[in-house]
Parts: sequence; structure tokens; C-alpha cells
Amino acid sequence: MNILIVDDSRLLRLSNERALVKAGHHVVAADDGEQGLRLALEQKPDLVVLDMMLPKLSGPEVLRALRQNPDTASIPVLVLSGLPQCNENKLITEGATAYFQKSGLLVENGPDLFLKAVERLLAKGVLAKAAAAH
Repeated sequence: MNILIVDDSRLLRLSNERALVKAGHHVVAADDGEQGLRLALEQKPDLVVLDMMLPKLSGPEVLRALRQNPDTASIPVLVLSGLPQCNENKLITEGATAYFQKSGLLVENGPDLFLKAVERLLAKGVLAKAAAAH
């Protein structure tokens, strides 16, 4: 599967990219919102992992632009944020498919939980595409 990571933290971007590649995925990465949105429009990935605090174009702005474009509206978006979990419902309302708190990556089994969240969203996306094709 093709996954786009949009995160300005080089360390998190590289560690998540390594984990996803090791799990068998093709990963493209962007370090700001403008580049992330451009790559999403060009490549139409199977999943976008999106940070909320980004330079040039914020995460919420990228999320809104993805949801408003018919070519990217159905791409699942996993919001990866340092914001407290109490923001999860707001982010889901704004178009995020799921939410993963950055601090969750730092706990034991955190990277495994992140991969499980990614795999769950990719599986949902595959099922949705299959249903839409029928």
C-alpha cells in the first residue's frame, strides 16, 4: 500500500517511515503542509498520516483541502498529533478517519499500536473501494 506521511518532525517522520517500510508499505514523506497536499493530489495514496502542527499549511487546512477535493475526499487520514486526545472528536468531525497521539509512539509497544492503527485503516479503505466498485 502507498502511504503519505506529512510531519515536520524529522525524527518521527523517519522512524514512522522505517516502521511502515519494514511492514511492506511504500512511503512518501513531506515535511510541510503545502508539500503534503501537493503529494496527496499527485499520488493519491491509500492512506495519509498527517501531523496537525505544520509549517506553510497547517494540518487542519490540509485535511480540509483533502476532504473538499473529489480526488482525495475518500482517502483515509490518520491524524498524528501532540494535541491531547480530547481533540479527537473535533478532528473526526473535521474529516479525520482516526487519531493517534504522538506521545503514544514513545510508550512501550507504541510503534506496534501505530502500525495496527495503520493496518486497520488500510483494510477499511480496501473494503470501501471494493464496495464502491460494485
